[in-house]
Formats: sequence, structure tokens, C-alpha cells
Amino acid sequence: MSLNGKDLLTLIDWTSEEIFEVLSLAGKLKKERKEGKDHYLLKGKTLGMIFQKASTRTRISFEVAMWQLGGYALFLNPQDLQMGRGEPIKDTARVLSRYLEGIMIRTFSHQEVEELAFYSDVPVINGLTDSFHPCQALADIQTIREYKGDLKGLKVVYLGDGNNVAHSLMLACAKTGAHVVVASPPGYEPQREVVEKALQDRLDPLSQVDVTNDPRQALEGADAVYTDVWASMGQEGEQEERLKVFQPYQLTMEMLKEAKKEAVVLHCLPAHRGEEITDEVMESPRSVVWDQAENRLHAQKAVLALVMA
Repeated sequence: MSLNGKDLLTLIDWTSEEIFEVLSLAGKLKKERKEGKDHYLLKGKTLGMIFQKASTRTRISFEVAMWQLGGYALFLNPQDLQMGRGEPIKDTARVLSRYLEGIMIRTFSHQEVEELAFYSDVPVINGLTDSFHPCQALADIQTIREYKGDLKGLKVVYLGDGNNVAHSLMLACAKTGAHVVVASPPGYEPQREVVEKALQDRLDPLSQVDVTNDPRQALEGADAVYTDVWASMGQEGEQEERLKVFQPYQLTMEMLKEAKKEAVVLHCLPAHRGEEITDEVMESPRSVVWDQAENRLHAQKAVLALVMA
């Protein structure tokens, strides 16, 4: 199938077949790269990267991805763009479309990404917004697939805030046939519209998309256990309150006993060790966090190669 020119704003807009296309190519590119094979699939093409939120993994993985694909990644922060001085997003989109073959943006408001994509003539990739993190979710399910094989029927459990990571993970799992359970404190659950969309778009009509306030019950029989920071960027003022509210959702070795013995542990990083996850769990043999972080590179290479070809 041709994904050339397609935006990646959320996984809501991507079919199960398109997601599996990304996973297949990501696995191929990863394997062949480790065998020493180069893939200059985007030779001579440039990706503009707009960062209005700080980043480690997103910036480095996208820059390296473009270099390995034979292209060039251009880092743009608000100080480099007139967007930071009041230029409308629609004007920026039209101008950048004349210079670039693709745009990646990491920002706060999801509406900004949608507006940028509406006025852009080149594909726009969401590197993270307050609502969604599709690139992370693709790397997540790639990692689970590497360790567990077919995603269909697997139980993936997410503990913590029903945030952008939780939203995209729910969609990715639903569209690839996995069961997904999000356990959050009351008042911190994922958005109902996203839950309903995940249910509506399930690959397997028998797969589950559940939200609960009981972390131990959620963990029963889990094949993969995922957690994230309790206070995301922009929520620093809530840190103290969230530490109290989320304490029962901390992923410890004791909590992990509720999952299957062979369950793997994921975290999108950065991790606040001693808060949402203990150091012991992070360093345990069940942790696949570093493979997960590496797979940001491979999943994003696949996306870039498919939409910017």
C-alpha cells in the first residue's frame, strides 16, 4: 500500500493494515541495519523538526533516522521560527512546504498540529502533543511484538495517568488485536472519546479495551506492563498532589507478581525512579525499556520512509 504523503497526527487516522506495514518495515530496517546494510531511501530529502517542548529521544531518534535514510533533519525551535513571534501557523506551514519534504512537530496543543497539517503540502508527523504520542506507541508495540510475537490476544496493562501515551497505546493495541487495560486513579482516566474510538476500531471484536481504578486487578495475567511519569511537561505545579494520588499505582516487584511471570516491563522515559517505577524493576531482567527506546529510531525510520518516499 502507498502511504506516501500521509500525515501521522494520531493513530485514529491509520488503519490496522497501515500500522502493520510500519511494524514490518521497522523490523526489516532494524535487522538489516545491524547486518551493516544501508538504506538511503530518502536521499536528498529534508525533514523540518519543530520543537516547542524539550526532548531527548524524539530529537535524537528523528535526526539519526533521517541521516540513516540518506536525508537531512533540520532542528527548529521557537526562537528560530517566526511562529514564536506571532506568525500564524498556516503561514509557517505554507512556507515550510516549499522548502521541505516533511515536517515533524513536538508541541503542547494538538490543535496546532492539526492546523499545521491542514495547510501543509507535505506530510506532518506528530512527535508529541498533550493529547497523543503516536510515534511512541508504534515503538511500544514493535517492542512487545519482538518479545511476544503476534500481538493478537496479548494483555497489555498501563498503570498511571491517562495521558497522551496512554491514549496512543490504547489505539495501537486495539488496532493490532491486543487487549489493553489502563489503570488510573479516579479523575485521571484517559479521555472517554479516545476509549470509545479504540473500542470502535478494534482489529479483533473480541479484544478488550478497559479502564479501571484497580491497579492490582488490572495486572492479573498481563503479558506486558507499562508505566509513565505521573506529571507530564506542563503539569509541574501538580507534582506534589500527584505523588500522593498515584502512589498506589507505583510499579514495584511486588506489584509485578500480579502479572505473568514472563511479562515484560515498558516505560517511555524519562523515568522518575522511586516514583512511578522502582529502580529494582527498571534494572530487572523483565525490563525491555532500552529496546523500547531504541525502537523509537526504527519505527520512526519506517514512518519517514513510507510517508516521505
